[in-house]
Amino acid sequence: MTQISGENDHRRAGLTGLYVILDPSVNPDRPLVEVLKISAGAGARFFQYRNKTVSMKEAYAEALPLRKIARELGAWFIVNDRCDLALAVDADGVHLGQGDLPLGLARKIMGPDKLIGISTHNPEQVRVATAGGPDYLGFGPIFKPGSKTDHDPVVGVAGLKAIRPLTPLPIFAIGGITLDQVGDVIQAGANGVAVISAILKAPEIRQTISDFVARLSSPTAPIS
Repeated sequence: MTQISGENDHRRAGLTGLYVILDPSVNPDRPLVEVLKISAGAGARFFQYRNKTVSMKEAYAEALPLRKIARELGAWFIVNDRCDLALAVDADGVHLGQGDLPLGLARKIMGPDKLIGISTHNPEQVRVATAGGPDYLGFGPIFKPGSKTDHDPVVGVAGLKAIRPLTPLPIFAIGGITLDQVGDVIQAGANGVAVISAILKAPEIRQTISDFVARLSSPTAPIS
């Protein structure tokens, strides 16, 4: 297993809480710039840009202003899948799926200072990913996702609890997580939750973000 340095330990210690995934296909009528500004203003500090349907040129034009705003607001900005796009906009890191570049190659491309996360869906993927030494793992889907139909099998809270002992890395649980499920997910071992539809489709984003942030700060508190 790749050794986790003290510097990386310090960096990974901050990988907790709410992780907002910005995907324009989920709610095309809601501008991502608006979502990021409102969410960051309400306390979100971790964002991922994901758009699997457009050209590199279009993705660059969409991601660049998001990256600039995230930097101005002191938020982390991660690009899904594409190391080239992440470097082009000087993102804070890249998030890799199981079908993307191998972790070692992505690290060579991104350099030692960028964050790299990996999506995992079962115990074996967790073990393999951990051995490569990424900065964090995504794990799920915990529940049925609201943003995609071609998802991996739902693992449930029990699946999350089962893989927690397999890795020392921060874990962001993902997949259909709503506010009333945050407590169960955190108690099962997640360091944070990645949310898509619950934010992008929320009638009032600011209040929804505030509720998630508050619940993640005190996962056992009752919902107001």
